[in-house]
Amino acid sequence: MSASTQLTPELMDLTHSIADTAREYGLDFFRTIFELVDYKQLNEIAAYGGFPTRYPHWKFGMDYERLSKSYTYGLSVIYEMVINNDPCYAYLLRANNMVSQKTVIAHVYGHCDFFKHNYWFSKTNRKMLDQMANHASIVRRFIEDIGHDEVESFIDCCLSLENLIDIYSPFFAESADKDKEEAEHYRSDPIHKLQSKKYMDSYVNPQEFLEEQRKRQEEKAARKKKFPEEAQKDVLKFLIDNAPLSSWEKRILNMIRDEAYYFAPQGQTKIINEGWASFWHSRMMTELHPLNDAEIVDYCDQHSGIVATQPGQINPYKLGIELLRHIKKRWDRGQFGVEYLNCDDPKKRSEWDTQAGLGEEKIFEVRRIHNDISFIDAYLDEDFCHEHKLFIYDYDRRNNQYVISSRKFEDVKQQLLGQLTNFGQPVIAVVDANFKNRNELLLEHRHDGVDLKHDFTLECLRNLYRVWKRPVHVQTIIEDAPRRVSFDGTNHSVEKVQS
Repeated sequence: MSASTQLTPELMDLTHSIADTAREYGLDFFRTIFELVDYKQLNEIAAYGGFPTRYPHWKFGMDYERLSKSYTYGLSVIYEMVINNDPCYAYLLRANNMVSQKTVIAHVYGHCDFFKHNYWFSKTNRKMLDQMANHASIVRRFIEDIGHDEVESFIDCCLSLENLIDIYSPFFAESADKDKEEAEHYRSDPIHKLQSKKYMDSYVNPQEFLEEQRKRQEEKAARKKKFPEEAQKDVLKFLIDNAPLSSWEKRILNMIRDEAYYFAPQGQTKIINEGWASFWHSRMMTELHPLNDAEIVDYCDQHSGIVATQPGQINPYKLGIELLRHIKKRWDRGQFGVEYLNCDDPKKRSEWDTQAGLGEEKIFEVRRIHNDISFIDAYLDEDFCHEHKLFIYDYDRRNNQYVISSRKFEDVKQQLLGQLTNFGQPVIAVVDANFKNRNELLLEHRHDGVDLKHDFTLECLRNLYRVWKRPVHVQTIIEDAPRRVSFDGTNHSVEKVQS
């Protein structure tokens, strides 16, 4: 650690005392290393996705310029940044006042506890700081050997495809291998016959029956011969395994894929992760630790800014912390179970209190197993929706403003879940790598309410062609009709698909 990033003795003491307080509350985290940086250094680290060392690419410079201008014009300030690693690394802004530093340190320990114990982070690389540095060294070596323009151009192509992964695949690798083994075993199976004595076989298993069984087996075998046998949501993995790439191209695409999977859990848990960290920094700042009387007002002003919500927008800090508080309150008062759920009397439900005292145990369970989708699906109920005035807003062109379009709980919850599914991005899978028997690549857009953006689709197909080196197609829904968008290396085309 350079001298410029070392903590002051006062801040060092604060990190130790707040860590002790966090452990008193039951939080548990990897060793956490704090570094003190100015806003330029923090913007640079943020532009690199939280890692001080990344491979060279113009995208990071562009992100740095955006963050710097946003800070200069007072549009946004990055108060903290923490890296999911072992040990965890966190960065404190030198310009923060002492109240902010205390709050940020407590908030960081909440994140570190979440990183260590949440199931959706369990498959991430805990040494990603070193891995990112290795990736940077590899790319720089390729640039020296192959040329800057060619390597950067290919990285551009890969980055435009980095969201074409299956965010759940790290948790199903074993079952996928088992399915493959079962498929191989099935191919060698003889035609199934009903058990019978030899002299009765022609009656129990007539020729017509055997022909039907043979036909079914051939149809299944034909489906198994399809390449890929089943739709592949992890498009990047499919390209790495099957596209005609050189060794350095395959290495870079594999690096981009590894980094995409590392960052995926952060997108999957934005609401519950920020809510968890905010929940604990709020308790630590107001119950056991370290604010004096003169700092209370400054803390309240800062915290209210963090959880402020504008109409038509979702603040993950606000939604996360309030839903955790709602869960804790319900389980402390015993507002769960069949009897409570079957109670239709609003007054009786609001006064329900069995003194169960299970709230804290419950939120630690929630922290351990949930991502944003399951968190909201399981615990965002009608009472919470009404209490926090969650509505659906639509833009009214006549009045040039957003207006409430629905107050129904079912509509609000459905829209929230729709926005969070696959990070609100379209789900795309490879369905045929030998389309039209010409080695062309066919993908399918799983239309679940998220439409493909036209410009994105055309650029994505162009970059897929760059990797696959044969015409590429994607089937989707356009104007309520199934259509196929194609790119042959020169021109784009759109054609109707017979349903």
